[in-house]
Amino acid sequence: MTSYPTTTDRKLGLVIDLDTCVGCHACAVNCKEWNTEGHSGPLNDIDPYGHEPDGVWFNRVHSYEVVPKDTRFAAQTVNFPRSCMHCEEPHCVTVCPTGASYKREEDGIVLVDADKCIGCKLCSWACPYGAREFDTEQGVMKKCTLCIDRIYNTNLPESERVPACVSTCPTGARHFGDLGDPNSDVSKLVAERGELNLMGDLGYKPTNKYLPPRPRRGKSEEHNKLEPVVSKDNPVLYWVDKFLSR
Repeated sequence: MTSYPTTTDRKLGLVIDLDTCVGCHACAVNCKEWNTEGHSGPLNDIDPYGHEPDGVWFNRVHSYEVVPKDTRFAAQTVNFPRSCMHCEEPHCVTVCPTGASYKREEDGIVLVDADKCIGCKLCSWACPYGAREFDTEQGVMKKCTLCIDRIYNTNLPESERVPACVSTCPTGARHFGDLGDPNSDVSKLVAERGELNLMGDLGYKPTNKYLPPRPRRGKSEEHNKLEPVVSKDNPVLYWVDKFLSR
């Protein structure tokens, strides 16, 4: 079986703000577009417009309706992006019989060497996050790479050396950096807002962090009552307002 480094020089990962994610799936689409021609490409699509579409997606977005126990707060939709957590203790690595699944010592990124992968799927069974994607056409396992062919690409401007999912997020809900450096922007963001570790009780120590959604306060009856825009004292403006409000 395969071992992994107990310490890494850096802990590169993502911080995802569940308060500002709108579930638009731009991250998933841009991830697919970049990586299908990148390090792990191609990412296949099987019958994409049929009744049972299938294929490889490194990033998936789930949406949940959350009803708080505290009645002072309103129900809200929480959009939850999910990909590889690049864990500090990745069991997907230790179960690999060929060494195809490995964790890099220089940055902590978990990768798959397709040349060594035999498609046994042990890593996918060991991953509690469902982050492993089996390519049925090539017979190998694939996963998020944090766009290593992008974040280290010196041909790109430094501001663009971030994962594709981060570069495309329209609300700025996704952040990338070194979570092992307490002075990095992502570490400061986690320290300020607090962190959510996805299934942290399992002991895998996920590097990726989530920022919790802020509770939405319910509207009072006064706020629910809409006041007329134009007073009846001015009959012409009142008629125009009624006409345009149809």
